[in-house]
Amino acid sequence: MENQRNMILAIVLSALVLFGWSALSDRFFPTANPPATKVVNGKQVAVPQPGVNPTPTAPAAIRDRNLVLREAPRVRIDTPAIAGSVNLKGARVDDLVLKRHRETIAKNSPPIRLLSPEGGPKPIYAQFGWSGEGAALPGNDTVWQADGQLLAPGRPVTLSWTNGTGQTFRIRLTVDANYMITAEQSVANGGSAPVAIRPFALIKRTGVSADPSSWTQHTGPIGVFDGQANYKINFKDLDEAGQGGTTLASTGGWLGFTDKYWLTALAPADTARVSASFRAIGDKTYLAAFTPADQSVLAPGKAVSSRTRLFSGAKEVGVLQAYERDLKIAQFDKAIDWGWFSFFERPIFQLLDWLFRAVGNFGVAIILLTLIVRGLMYPVAQRQFASMAAMRALQPKVKALQERHKDDKQKLQTEMLALYKQEKVNPLAGCLPILIQIPIFYALYKVLMLTIEMRHQPFALWIKDLSAPDPATPINLFGYLDFTPPSFLALGVLPILLGITMYIQFKLNPAQMDPVQQQVFSIMPWVFMFIMAPFAAGLQLYWTVSNILAIAQQKWLYSRYPALKNQPGPITS
Repeated sequence: MENQRNMILAIVLSALVLFGWSALSDRFFPTANPPATKVVNGKQVAVPQPGVNPTPTAPAAIRDRNLVLREAPRVRIDTPAIAGSVNLKGARVDDLVLKRHRETIAKNSPPIRLLSPEGGPKPIYAQFGWSGEGAALPGNDTVWQADGQLLAPGRPVTLSWTNGTGQTFRIRLTVDANYMITAEQSVANGGSAPVAIRPFALIKRTGVSADPSSWTQHTGPIGVFDGQANYKINFKDLDEAGQGGTTLASTGGWLGFTDKYWLTALAPADTARVSASFRAIGDKTYLAAFTPADQSVLAPGKAVSSRTRLFSGAKEVGVLQAYERDLKIAQFDKAIDWGWFSFFERPIFQLLDWLFRAVGNFGVAIILLTLIVRGLMYPVAQRQFASMAAMRALQPKVKALQERHKDDKQKLQTEMLALYKQEKVNPLAGCLPILIQIPIFYALYKVLMLTIEMRHQPFALWIKDLSAPDPATPINLFGYLDFTPPSFLALGVLPILLGITMYIQFKLNPAQMDPVQQQVFSIMPWVFMFIMAPFAAGLQLYWTVSNILAIAQQKWLYSRYPALKNQPGPITS
């Protein structure tokens, strides 16, 4: 009994470490991203974003998006991955949809929209501009001139505007085949006096993420500052901080807003020293912006330029890693909140993604991954059963020691350890497969929950989306009855199979001597059936197939250790 309690305690503690460390580390070990500060009257205060004041007057009413898009001249965007337009009024990228990703699995489902213009529903856009002194600057109402009508890979477009006092502003836009737009901002001073100029880039968003932020995934404000990923800021923090917001100093890096699968972010040059900020600028309206830490003083006849990259797209692991590697955007793949367990999650993802590309079906890839995991764990499972058989053979001697030293627990523990050493038996060997499974299962859970690669991926028959719960529930006769059962009753076929296979595994184990333990273990499969029902079908598939393989393995190992099968008594471990 004592060893059983130790085993259960070890499992519970392992699960708490895996599932709880992220939440605890966020609270007690925050990432070191100090805000930019200065000393005022002997006190340190945050440095505000200089010159970034792009907040337009809020529209009187939300209008149809298509109507808003027709109100200003535009440059069309068209690539293999995205489509949309650049608003020439204000130099905003405010119209963008993803060609490869749809809102639902329905054939007529519209594409995912990431950017939307001011005045329409849920506006979110990126804007490029300047602040400074000594010159008239382009603003929200400035209408830029474009030297082309289409922005596409290999077809850049340059926006230009002259202020009438000698300064010419240009924004050269290029786009690649995926999700990256590059803006080269330049100013030429043709006037007779020097001007102070500082470029800025911003993302303005109205509304919080539809995907709630939690300790397993971060949504909302996000960025990397001086090489450190920051998941600590959320929409609620910005609401409470008001116009002050959060300001951070960084060399390079990036910042923006993230949802579960989508990201809109800005990245300065990797060597640029910038002041970055997040702040709330109205009712559920938020701003992410950066500007160079130092202002340039531009003499007559001189020009200055800067480069900003705008990513607005799907958080595809390979694409993010390519941008991190090729464009030197620091830790860009941390737009996916892998968490502190990333060293194990990433290899699991890479293997699963490789299997998917090899077989072309994500469900089959999950089954193959399960086979690989079970194959790697086979030597451990074999050792577990050998240990169980040895422990079973020692039960009479253990009971004799318990009777002899029932009043002296310390002596009992010493004698039992001596017995295990003499018989060359490891009482904890039976726990090892369970402890190994916990990190594997957690890693797979995070991979299937966070990565877009499984989104809307079908498996077979009724499973059309492995990232969603199994939709086939007998409560409504598998969809034939026109009603949706409550979530706690929405048991799909996969979670039911999971419960059945867990129960079969339980029945194959030697019976517990303690009737209370017997009841607890008999109820657990059906409890887990309800617990797993709301999870992704891909995770349910993994666990069900793993149970089936474990049952087959268990039956075969029982043939090698027949003394274990159907023999009453606890499995000491």
